[in-house]
Amino acid sequence: MRSVFAYTASRLLLFAIAYGIVVLLGGRSLFAIVVAFLASGLVSYFVLSAQRDAMSAAVASGIDRMRGVGSRLEAGAAQEDDAADSVRAQAAAQDRDGATEEPADDPDPVAAAPAPGDGDRDPAATSGQH
Repeated sequence: MRSVFAYTASRLLLFAIAYGIVVLLGGRSLFAIVVAFLASGLVSYFVLSAQRDAMSAAVASGIDRMRGVGSRLEAGAAQEDDAADSVRAQAAAQDRDGATEEPADDPDPVAAAPAPGDGDRDPAATSGQH
């Protein structure tokens, strides 16, 4: 990664030098930027070739490392899938053997309890007789 920063800094420095020279020669505005960009690109092609090669090697090795991560992730996912399949197979075997317990048919104690205030009413009060 260091080579990427060194190459980028060198390119920016060459651009700044070229821009300064173009402005000193009388270039203004967009014209100065375009000429400086072209001049710095041409100079960097010859002057910075060693740094460019080092940068491309660093980027290529980084890409190779990233590709290795993908294969390791796929291998881990395959292991997880195999483990999940074996757990499902064991559960299916237990179901066939009747080893699992059926849930009890006990009613839910909360649902069976009377609602608050249902048993507190006087039947005479609700019939209109006092």
